[in-house]
Amino acid sequence: MNPKTTKNGWQKFWKIFGLIFLVLAVIALLIYNLNFVPAKTTWGVTFSQQYTTVELGLDWKETYLAILDDLKVDHLRLSAYWNANEPQKGQYDFSDLDWQVDQASQRGVKIILAVGRRLPRWPECHDPVWLNSLSAQEQKDSLILYIKTVMDRYKNNLNIITWQIENEPYLSSFGMCPPPDREFFKSEVALAKQLTNKPILVTDTGELSDWHLISRAGGDILGTTLYRVVYNPYLGYFHWFTPPFYYWIRAQVATTFNPVQKVIVAELQGESWHLAGKNLAGMNKAESDKSMSLGQFQENISFASRSGFDEVYLWGVEWWYMLKTKQNDPSFWNEAKKMWPNK
Repeated sequence: MNPKTTKNGWQKFWKIFGLIFLVLAVIALLIYNLNFVPAKTTWGVTFSQQYTTVELGLDWKETYLAILDDLKVDHLRLSAYWNANEPQKGQYDFSDLDWQVDQASQRGVKIILAVGRRLPRWPECHDPVWLNSLSAQEQKDSLILYIKTVMDRYKNNLNIITWQIENEPYLSSFGMCPPPDREFFKSEVALAKQLTNKPILVTDTGELSDWHLISRAGGDILGTTLYRVVYNPYLGYFHWFTPPFYYWIRAQVATTFNPVQKVIVAELQGESWHLAGKNLAGMNKAESDKSMSLGQFQENISFASRSGFDEVYLWGVEWWYMLKTKQNDPSFWNEAKKMWPNK
């Protein structure tokens, strides 16, 4: 073999290889920066009475009315917490939830009402104390009765546009909950569809799931979480590197190959990550800025829109109000106001 021929052959190979690599790198860069901004985005927030009171030490009614009348949101996700509404077995107290639903309805606010055992905010499963004395089957029977009771109570409210059944029911790594029971969850969704003609929302994590199983659970809408900065005790603060394209293509796959008709962001990171042993009320600005500075807040909002989602519910509205009223920092509250400029 002629050494000169061999050398020329290798040179040609590396030139071709370099050209292919360059083309692929350009394509990857273009895909990474693709944006899918919808013509219009519906913005909402998730509100938790229990979180507002217990963790942040706020007056929950004052906070709620500020969300409606000062922030002027027009879409809300509320939770029918089991421990609050059925404190004793068979004895119901819906006074607080009735007030929330009524106040929002008076202002024409659209509501997603979540019902089930596992609902937004820690400890995820909001069990009434009396549930612990029942067998596993009795617990399931009691939950089915509770779902029926809640859905029957609010079935004629026109402002409730969507029912959510459970919250991230397949996520076993987070929360104080029993192991996931996929077949039972499907029966909950099936029950809800018998009780209402309104869309049924099911939810899953956007970072730790492929959405395949939840998309086949019978829901009409899939709600995902969308987090950009999280904290791990072993890795420290971790910034997700996924581009908008990642969420957009997953939404196309979910709605094309599964029964769900739409994918929304049910939980967009809008508050700082809780540190071990501290709640957000006990964290200083330097600590909270590591995962949720005002700039990160703005970027998260932009990222959700660029990912193609036309319906997004932000997480952390209670925290914004705490910063505004207790720490003299209205920056998040004022930034959020820009999403509802016409009310």
